[in-house]
Amino acid sequence: MRLVVFDVDGTLVDSQADIVGSMGDAFAAAGLAAPARTEVLGIVGLSLPQAMHVLAPDADNDLLVTRYKQAYADRRQRDGAGQGSPLYPGARAAIERLHDLPDVLLGLATGKSKRGLDALLAAHDLDRFFVTRQVADFHPSKPHPAMLHTAMAEAGVEAADTVMVGDTTFDMQMAEAAGVAFLGVDWGYHPAARLTYAHTVLTDFSDIDAALAALWG
Repeated sequence: MRLVVFDVDGTLVDSQADIVGSMGDAFAAAGLAAPARTEVLGIVGLSLPQAMHVLAPDADNDLLVTRYKQAYADRRQRDGAGQGSPLYPGARAAIERLHDLPDVLLGLATGKSKRGLDALLAAHDLDRFFVTRQVADFHPSKPHPAMLHTAMAEAGVEAADTVMVGDTTFDMQMAEAAGVAFLGVDWGYHPAARLTYAHTVLTDFSDIDAALAALWG
């Protein structure tokens, strides 16, 4: 068996509206000026405490995390879990194609909370596709390799048969630390030129089949 592990934000879904909006609300609620959009997108993939420390190292980290969680929950309640985080073009078709392969298992490794990921998967009707889901609640932040180690253990797949697919240097560094192959995507939140460990950088989800075939033969 082989395992393909996807990042979520910036790879499967374009969640920048939810993330940037919630971050602005969180900083406003804490009486702080909101960081620039580019700064916010630059920390996507990190767990919340680490992200807040990067964005506001001298602020009350716990307060900002709490405010962000509340702002995100309010936005999800108001607009629906998938409204501000639509799937990228071709994402669902690629997931369905890979899921149909008898020797391929699919997983997720994300800086989202379990609650947030569950709501997003339900909104897009994706629950049934992933045999392993690793979230920020139970692991050190990316790029620590714990998420991938646990995903491989749960799937019963070795590092040589595992591929991480993501859009950020945090995903890339996590894959490298875990000793697994990495496919980058160029539609996410970090410039593709920074994904130097990638076997290849996808420009469209239709390219993933050939990229995996090149890796696995």
